[in-house]
Amino acid sequence: MPAVVDALLRDKARRQHKSLNQVALEALSGGTGVQERYHDLDGFFGSWIADAAVDKALKDQRRIDEGLW
Repeated sequence: MPAVVDALLRDKARRQHKSLNQVALEALSGGTGVQERYHDLDGFFGSWIADAAVDKALKDQRRIDEGLW
């Protein structure tokens, strides 16, 4: 790998607080047009906490107003 590419990847990894391997894979995937799955919301999976007020608000939002149809 050219030294300039290595340096740029290492700098990007440091700035984004990612591993060099992750940044290199992202660069290769992007350069080849391969779309990688997004992980932005992974931390929220399985974190739902039941809340009566939220449940009521969601139920109210789902109510169909017959006058509008």
